[in-house]
Amino acid sequence: MNERCAAFRALHHADRPLLLPNAWDHASAAAFVARGHPAVGTTSLGVAASAGLPDGLAATRAENLRLARVLRRLPVLVTVDVEAGCADDPAAVAELAVELAALGVVGINLEDGRADGTLDPPELTAAKVAAVKVVAPELFVNARTDTWWLGVPDPLPEALRRARGYEDAGADGIFVPGAPDVDTVAALVAGIDAPLNVLYRPGGPTLDELRALGVARVSTGSLLFRAALGGALDTLDAVRSGVTPPTRPPSYDEVQRWSDTSRP
Repeated sequence: MNERCAAFRALHHADRPLLLPNAWDHASAAAFVARGHPAVGTTSLGVAASAGLPDGLAATRAENLRLARVLRRLPVLVTVDVEAGCADDPAAVAELAVELAALGVVGINLEDGRADGTLDPPELTAAKVAAVKVVAPELFVNARTDTWWLGVPDPLPEALRRARGYEDAGADGIFVPGAPDVDTVAALVAGIDAPLNVLYRPGGPTLDELRALGVARVSTGSLLFRAALGGALDTLDAVRSGVTPPTRPPSYDEVQRWSDTSRP
């Protein structure tokens, strides 16, 4: 296994959960690297919105490849959210995975939720996972099930059923966003053999609490992108109102340092 893929895999077996900030462009990823994060993911909402495209409609294949091409200049491990693979055909999903792996990407998120509010048949998502693992076996495939996200009745047994199917297909990790409480997270950890990824929820369990539950990875999802937009609006409103903006943004020089990968 190549060293970068092995290093990313090892981050899922550390003393604390891997806190994975999700970037939407080079500047955001560079800022997260400057804060010492060894790995970054991408946020499908942020990538889509930045390009003026809808999220969840398989519209960002080209944008994911472009961003991966840019982020490979940074000293960081990158995993890409490819929604449901930007295709229904497992072979097409596998082709995208090969292209991303060739750009140095070490992992992908692959989800079973659809934009119409339904879930793909678990057999289809499992087939996508299996197809990716055949052509890019070192790539860390984080299979996401949206049973809570999409309001499935009695979501826990359905999430576990899907997770086990994705594990059998070769998934390296399982991502279950929206699990509502610590008891549910504990049940997911107990019922899933692969490293469990959850979504950070403001006001929800802390990293230490999630570590105690056995969670391996905590993603920020679209939170940081939405927070950046919110911060920009708060600053703009403050300027218009004649008051001091509520937060101090990074300086021009800081952003220049983050963005110039030729600097030490």
